[in-house]
Amino acid sequence: MALKCGIVGLPNVGKSTLFNCLSNAKAQSANFPFCTIEPNIGTITVPDNRLTELEKLVNPEKVLPTTIEIVDIAGLVKGASKGEGLGNKFLANIRETDAIIHVLRCFDNDNIVHVDGSVDPVRDKEVIDIELQLKDLELVDNKLKSLARAAKSGDKTIIKQVELLEKLKAKLEEGKSAREITPEGDDVIKFYHSLQLLTAKPVLYVCNVNEDAAKDGNDMVAKVREATKDEGAEILVLAVAIEADIAELESYEERQMFLEDMGLDEPGVNKLIISAYKLLNLQTYFTAGVKEVRAWTVPVGATAPQAAGVIHTDFEKGFIRAEVIKYSDYVSLGSEAKVKEAGKLGVEGKEYIVQDGDIMHFRFNV
Repeated sequence: MALKCGIVGLPNVGKSTLFNCLSNAKAQSANFPFCTIEPNIGTITVPDNRLTELEKLVNPEKVLPTTIEIVDIAGLVKGASKGEGLGNKFLANIRETDAIIHVLRCFDNDNIVHVDGSVDPVRDKEVIDIELQLKDLELVDNKLKSLARAAKSGDKTIIKQVELLEKLKAKLEEGKSAREITPEGDDVIKFYHSLQLLTAKPVLYVCNVNEDAAKDGNDMVAKVREATKDEGAEILVLAVAIEADIAELESYEERQMFLEDMGLDEPGVNKLIISAYKLLNLQTYFTAGVKEVRAWTVPVGATAPQAAGVIHTDFEKGFIRAEVIKYSDYVSLGSEAKVKEAGKLGVEGKEYIVQDGDIMHFRFNV
């Protein structure tokens, strides 16, 4: 399931450094705009303590966590929607992602130049928002023009599409984002998604702060919280430079000592990865056996056959039933055999909706 989160922001806010923390891939990182031209893509592991607990109980030959893809997109600038600063290319890269991690610079450092000459995260946010909104408005206008004649025929489907486009246009012209519109009806929702609007993508704001603000944030972070309070978006505070130092440490013990000295309980990037996973509306189920314990990714709301299809398409085609154990039951009872003895193993059919943390075994016939 190749779902991607794109890291966006103005030049020199810490995007590529954050990407380096998240991924084994190394993006170039330098103190000048447009250091990143082609988007760097990294596949990152989603931290999950449940895998560690299952490994202790099952003692498998191998353990395989679930992953997501993170894309480091070059810094946008004012005028990107009109092609400034390679803007068209960058905006196209964002369109190919499923969610946005928006990095905002919330620290002062005279040695790191800001593209606008001063540090103001709320202004920076608005610059990016306006460029994405302008690009969406251009697309919506073009779509309205192309459907105008067809709508006069009285086709109900096209009329509904035009009505949605007009709502989107009004919202975008207000300086708002498309994600604030909730389309209704399967056909309209399908059409809405087909537009691939930049501002329809869910967003997570990352406030990049200095070391002394890593735990509690600072005044700039407070301003970002105020500016985004009506968006329903999550905000994470990260000292990206410190996260980079943590990522360079060789051993788990060294990293833990560093975190303790900082007064932190875990690397901030762990929280970011988990938040990005949730932002993509994903959840995890497990398979557990002596060969391997493995985490699998499915969308929230997936059925048992759809979950089986993630392993192999034949599993979905020939799905008979799913044997399901709740994670809490597996851990408290200690083994699959004891779960069965306690009558805690559920046998589920095609309509079963997978729950996060389910341990599943599929029966199928092809």
